[in-house]
Amino acid sequence: MYAIIATGGKQYKVSEGDIIDIEKIEGESGTEVTFDKVICIGGDAMKVGEDVASATVTGTVMDQGKGKKVVVYHYKRKTGYHKKNGHRQLYTRVKIDKING
Repeated sequence: MYAIIATGGKQYKVSEGDIIDIEKIEGESGTEVTFDKVICIGGDAMKVGEDVASATVTGTVMDQGKGKKVVVYHYKRKTGYHKKNGHRQLYTRVKIDKING
């Protein structure tokens, strides 16, 4: 059985026992989180729309972290203008415990 959830402006396909990295959410290590924006639940039969209106997915926060550095380089030719910046996106690692639906 799997579910597609929406969090942080992205959609993730998850199953019980999966470990996923999502956009940063608040919570200490070991805190339980509930995702209530379930788009569909699949398995033997696909459920969407009204069938998953009350469905939830629960998980446990494993840790908070930063992703790999992405280099952002702005350059304009013939003017001597260049700027180099770096960015590390914050993420939360979550272990999916149960799909309720």
